[in-house]
Amino acid sequence: MSIIICPGIHEPGLTENFISECLFSATDSCKPQNSGKILVFPGDGLLVLSSVHILQFLGDRLQNDLKSPVTFISFSAGVVGAIGAACSWQLLGGNIKAFIAIDGWGVPLWGNFPIHRMSHDYFTHWSSSLSGGRHDNFYADPAVNHLSMWRAPQTVKGWWIHSSVKASQPPVPLTAAEFLHLLIKRYEQ
Repeated sequence: MSIIICPGIHEPGLTENFISECLFSATDSCKPQNSGKILVFPGDGLLVLSSVHILQFLGDRLQNDLKSPVTFISFSAGVVGAIGAACSWQLLGGNIKAFIAIDGWGVPLWGNFPIHRMSHDYFTHWSSSLSGGRHDNFYADPAVNHLSMWRAPQTVKGWWIHSSVKASQPPVPLTAAEFLHLLIKRYEQ
């Protein structure tokens, strides 16, 4: 499985830190074991909004191998371009395992694949749920700064909200990084 990282509009160092501290943390017991290759969309500035550029990047890096399973992890403004690219890749016959939107507030998320949202506070979680992403989700509690979700998800505590929430099933406490790793493990098979 390939993991496609679509960052937002911020310093590139934040994405490098996200990958090294969150996805490859040697001390994290939830570290994904066989996550495959990680491909980071190199778009800068407004290019992160372009699903066409992300789709071209994906095709180039995967040599248009539509059968290769792909999971998208996107952040902030990067969610806009990433969801369009994921839907387009699937329409071309591509295998989208999952789409994870980290703080993509207000971005409509619809697709024929599992979509998960991770939010920096409860309000963002609640209001974003109105525009798609009905699978398992996460929100920070206590609320954190927007960039904290990308800069240091291993320090962001919050709640895992199951998609099949029942009155008797409470949310599960964990960190944003732990939630992300659980999703990656789920889809890497």
